[in-house]
Amino acid sequence: MRRLTKKKALTLVKELDAFPKVPESYVESTASGGTVSLIAFTLMAVLAFLEFFVYRDTWMKYEYEVDKDFSSKLRINVDITVAMRCQYIGADVLDLAETMVASDGLKYEPVNFDLSPQQRLWHMTLLHIQERLKVEHSLQDVIFKAAIKAVPPAQPERSIPHPRGHAHLAALVSHDTYNFSHRIDHLSFGEAIPGIISPLDGTEKISVDPNHMFQYFITIVPTKLKTYKVSAETHQYSVTEQDRAINHAAGSHGVSGIFMKYDISSLMVKVTEQHMPLWQFLIRLCGIIGGIFSTTAHELNHFLLLII
Repeated sequence: MRRLTKKKALTLVKELDAFPKVPESYVESTASGGTVSLIAFTLMAVLAFLEFFVYRDTWMKYEYEVDKDFSSKLRINVDITVAMRCQYIGADVLDLAETMVASDGLKYEPVNFDLSPQQRLWHMTLLHIQERLKVEHSLQDVIFKAAIKAVPPAQPERSIPHPRGHAHLAALVSHDTYNFSHRIDHLSFGEAIPGIISPLDGTEKISVDPNHMFQYFITIVPTKLKTYKVSAETHQYSVTEQDRAINHAAGSHGVSGIFMKYDISSLMVKVTEQHMPLWQFLIRLCGIIGGIFSTTAHELNHFLLLII
């Protein structure tokens, strides 16, 4: 009785076989079958090779959360060249209550405002990158991933610890000698990361009128950046610009100078470099190999049946 039950169970299992075996006497190797197999194996190898590059690639994941840090001070990194003598320029940082927070955090260096041919070439390259960043937003991911944590080239400190407010450069001489033509070589907030290009880097403004006001309205977003090469707390920012000639007789009032007014967003951005898990890569690889193998086998069998 047990043998009969066991035999019925085995028969039932055999009937459920989705992969019936073909007797060896029915199997015949042909040139067409070998050609199809060769093409299939080549296609498997090529697609598996390309899939490996997809597995090696990474992408940036953006998450948003409320910034709960109210005690730390903001670091300002600025490198700006103004077309006036250093002794004619004064700089300060004010808070929201118009109270001076710092006036000696910047160091002044006498430099030529005009760039050498090599410097001008680099400056034009930087402007071209900025233009592409405005159109191709995915380039920012490439910049994040390419950023490396290294010691920046030796340069004088240009940072001011300050919570929030605005900074400006104003002239200390008569109106006739004003020239607020300027070039912002670098402006960033928080920890400086080599390789990161900020929105105002490379900005150049030429003033034809000595009495001119340049204003930059900046919104700063705290950012936690974590890639496979660098982990840092920095800040991104967006900016809008406005400039106008000061002419009290024409009703255009104000103070000549370069003003940078900024505010900090209450949201924090977490940028994390992500990688495809190994298990997902293996599943995709099995899908490619199995799919090509089953498709070619089915098409070859159908072809042989048509011939028969």
